[in-house]
Formats: sequence, structure tokens, C-alpha cells
Amino acid sequence: MKAYELRTTGGADVWVPVERDAPQAGPGQALVRIRAVSLNYRDLLLAKGGYLQPVTQPVIPVSDGAGEVVAVGEGVTRVKVGDRVTPTFFQTWTDGEPAQLRDRALGAGSTDGVLAELVALDAEGLVPLPEHMSFEEGATLPCAAVTAWNALVPQGKLQARQWVLVQGTGGVSIFALQLARALGARVIATSSKDEKLSRARELGADEGINYRKHPDWDEKALEVTGGQGVDHVMEVGGEGTLPRSIRATRGGGHIALIGLLSGAWGAPDPKAIEQKKLQVSPVFVGSRVMFEAMNRVLVAHRIKPVIDRVFGFDEAREAMRYLESGAHFGKVVIRV
Repeated sequence: MKAYELRTTGGADVWVPVERDAPQAGPGQALVRIRAVSLNYRDLLLAKGGYLQPVTQPVIPVSDGAGEVVAVGEGVTRVKVGDRVTPTFFQTWTDGEPAQLRDRALGAGSTDGVLAELVALDAEGLVPLPEHMSFEEGATLPCAAVTAWNALVPQGKLQARQWVLVQGTGGVSIFALQLARALGARVIATSSKDEKLSRARELGADEGINYRKHPDWDEKALEVTGGQGVDHVMEVGGEGTLPRSIRATRGGGHIALIGLLSGAWGAPDPKAIEQKKLQVSPVFVGSRVMFEAMNRVLVAHRIKPVIDRVFGFDEAREAMRYLESGAHFGKVVIRV
């Protein structure tokens, strides 16, 4: 079968196309024919050697995909041949708190991901693909969408009419916008481009702030909320944006620490956190139960993921370069 391997690090072009023997479904596993995968900033960090869980041997990269079950192993009852499914980011995190050593994510360390024609996956780590979504759309859900859901609902306890600030227009932020609006919240989006802010408003954002024109975007967020501050911040920037996120958040509000687009993880100022009584919580994607709960909302509201561009399988490295450029709005997908 055709696949890609990550063997070394150094940049967006390090994925190597290979031929591998097709895997078999072992006990408790399902063999999935992958139809599409989507990229996350994590994939770029892995390729560059900057991810927290480095690659220890040649692995198939990418955590997020969708496909159809073509075979099942002994003891499998959760899925059957022909089911359209998406894998969970952490294959063995079903519910409750994750066990750090057990819940290794797909596509890193020594765990193969999904950028291949066929993948053997834990049957308990598969989730039905919403019927109204294509494989390309379903492939965007496991990391970005579940991260946004976990940040807003299980951790953030989002309520209708609350304010959510989303940073940028990448996958997590756009999913957070869509989910927040579906749940009755109000959204402020930030971006460096007015055209992206216009598209965010089309998706339901109440306000948009161009942080190139308004470097003090925290002050603008306070102005929009009548001086009170936002209830939730989807903090994807890291140390470059966290101080302003703290200033933009109301007393008792919630900051979800998700990414590090500015180059390093942010360390919140403990005095500022204590003074405002903020809840600051790292978000490590989510469990299968969270995934399933999110899907019920996506189905009820007929929410479709926003896909910027779909690349062919032989264009996988070009897709990575496009992700690195930051030009995308929503998700970047590779059709397998």
C-alpha cells in the first residue's frame, strides 16, 4: 500500500512516500481504508522537530483522518465492515481523565498515524462519521474540532450569551466559532487580514479585530464587551499573545491554552491570574465520549467543517508547505 513516513526532522518537506505491506486487523482492531486526512499545526511541529513527543522511529504521520471499515479483528462489535468512521486522536482515551503513558496520540513517537491507504486502528477508538459530512469534512474533526469542544464545553462550561474570543482563523478557532454560535454564545474573531474577518462574520462572528491595525486587540475586545471582558479565550498563540488574552478576559473568566503559534508555550503571570481569579486550562484534544457529544451538536445544527483546500495524495508535502504559509482559512485536507 502507499503511505508516507516521517523518518527525520527538518521542515515541511521531510515526509517520504513509501510502499508498505498492508496491515491486518488484529484482535480488537478494525482495518480502515483511509479516504481523507487533515493537517494540524502539530504535524508541522513534528516535521520540524519542535513537538513535545518526538518521533523515535519511522512512523506514518498525521493524526486526523476518515475512511471506511474494510475488515474487523477478533472480538470487535463496535464497528462493522462498511461503516464510515473517524479515529480518535488518543486511541485509548474513552472517557474520564487521560492516562498519560497509555494515551499516546497517532502519528508521533512510535505510533503510526493515518497518512496511508490502509490503517489498523483500535475499534474502541473509532467514532461514526456524521451522515451529512463527506470523508474530507469528517477528516477535520478528531483534533481541531474536539479540542475546540473540550475547551468550550467540558472545561469552559460555555453558556448562551457569553463572549468567546477566537485567535486567528485556523482549524481550532473556526470550529470554536461555529460551535460557540450553535450554543448561543457571541464571538469575537481576530486576524491580520480583513478578508478573513469578513469570512468569519459570514460564519457568525459578532465582531472582528484586525490585530495588525489594532495591536492592542485586548483593548478592542474590552471595548466590544462594554469594558467587562470576554468570558472565554481560545489561546492558540502562546507566549506572544497570552498577556493580552489575560487582559481581555473578565474576572473569573476562562482561558483555554491550546497552541503555540508564536513559537513557545506561554507561562501565565500568576499574579494576574490570581488577581482576576481566572481559570487557565491546557487542552489536550479530548476523549471519545467528548467526540461523540460534539458530533451530536454538529448533526443537530447541520454544521459543516470549513475546508480551505483539498490536495491530492501525491501533493502531501505541498499541503504541508501551504499549512506552513498560514494562508489557509479553516482546514487543509489531503484526499487519499
